[in-house]
Amino acid sequence: MTEIPEHLRKRAEEARKKAESSADAAAPAASGGDAASGSSGEGSKIPAHLLERSKSAKQKEAAGTAVAPAGGGGVGTAVAAATAVADMPVMTGPAGHTQRLLTVVKSGSIQDIKMKPQDKVHTWPHLIVVEFGAALFCTAFLTFFSIFVNAPLLELANVNATPNPSKAPWYFLGLQELLTMFHPMVAGVTIPGIGLIILTMAPYIDKNPSNKPEDRKLAVMLFTAFMMFWAVLTLIGSFFRGPGFNFVFPWADGLFFEL
Repeated sequence: MTEIPEHLRKRAEEARKKAESSADAAAPAASGGDAASGSSGEGSKIPAHLLERSKSAKQKEAAGTAVAPAGGGGVGTAVAAATAVADMPVMTGPAGHTQRLLTVVKSGSIQDIKMKPQDKVHTWPHLIVVEFGAALFCTAFLTFFSIFVNAPLLELANVNATPNPSKAPWYFLGLQELLTMFHPMVAGVTIPGIGLIILTMAPYIDKNPSNKPEDRKLAVMLFTAFMMFWAVLTLIGSFFRGPGFNFVFPWADGLFFEL
């Protein structure tokens, strides 16, 4: 239920008290048949000015009904009734208002809102602060990592001695692993091209505007399959390939991988 504002409550209380005081002051002045009406008005808390208007309206209506037969039957009755209705006073409140406020309701409950507001935040400072904090965290991590982990340069390359195993950088080990399974055209062009095309078409296939992962099952499935495919190939090429790029177990034959 909609909560009524406090200032409207106070205004209604003041109007109710004023009406009760008016009814209490007008009740002793009533007599005879009016006394019964006054007592019923006091019991129902009807203001005195409303009782007066009601009595005058009834008297005019009775007078119009009595005069109607002399004026020509049904036509006179209709004219008298219309005159009585036109002369009836307008019911107004204590402050002269003709309307009454019942409650304050939200706009959505009485009219259709086509454009609903969305939760949005400004880029500055909300997004920029988070990104700047992430950049500081990565910088600090790389700084401490470089202090405790050495990354020495290798010896000069010898054109007469090829390293065994000869591995590409880690970010190309997935493609190098595919070269051991398929033709170079398939491993280097066809499979990566199909993956890129699927990722390019993903926004047109899944048009769900939601940002919640539970609502974007197709997008999550495509991204997970893409990442797991290349991650598995990279891990195999890094830790399970030894001399001659043969398959080895790192816990038995050693680790043939350098950062």
